[in-house]
Amino acid sequence: MTAELWAQLVGGIGFFILVSGTLWGIWWRIEGKVDKAKAEVSTVASSASALASLARQELAEHRLHVAETYITKQGMRETTEQIMEAIHGVKTAVDHMTLRVDRIVENQAKPRTTRAG
Repeated sequence: MTAELWAQLVGGIGFFILVSGTLWGIWWRIEGKVDKAKAEVSTVASSASALASLARQELAEHRLHVAETYITKQGMRETTEQIMEAIHGVKTAVDHMTLRVDRIVENQAKPRTTRAG
């Protein structure tokens, strides 16, 4: 082997090592950024999951509060019907009472008037 051939061989191997090292360095930086992005995404995903869980719990509590506090349309109708029936019953009782009072007044003996003289 001559010195010239040896120099070309070493130059080719050196170039291959240089290109391989450069590619490995680029890959290493990309891999580092990917790992960092994965860690950030994992943190964001876990906080989003916790936030969704909290929202789900608060929604369940709000539904319970609404169910305990407010009335449905059907419940309102039923309550209104019951109140109206009670009012009708009171009206009927008052009507009957006036009839009774009228009978009592009619059946009372009329006072006799005497002449003083």
